[in-house]
Amino acid sequence: MATSNITIRIDEELKKQADELFADLGFNMTTALTAFVKQAVREQRIPFIISRNVPNQETMQAIEEIQKLKKEPNKKTYSSFSELLEEVENEI
Repeated sequence: MATSNITIRIDEELKKQADELFADLGFNMTTALTAFVKQAVREQRIPFIISRNVPNQETMQAIEEIQKLKKEPNKKTYSSFSELLEEVENEI
């Protein structure tokens, strides 16, 4: 089978991380990318879900809770974690 060269540009750190991962899996970059392309052709689609980084339900609830707390006029605030600890220790 004849082969063809492909040149891609990729972030240096991402390439390093990918090389390490693929090596752990017994692949090199060429083998990993070939496996990806074969799977894409076989399935006639990108073989994984590509989506925006959407927070899960628990994270969304935490965000909503923080937004509500920010609007609370009588809330107590602290300028540092050590200030909070000091108040807790004084209450004990």
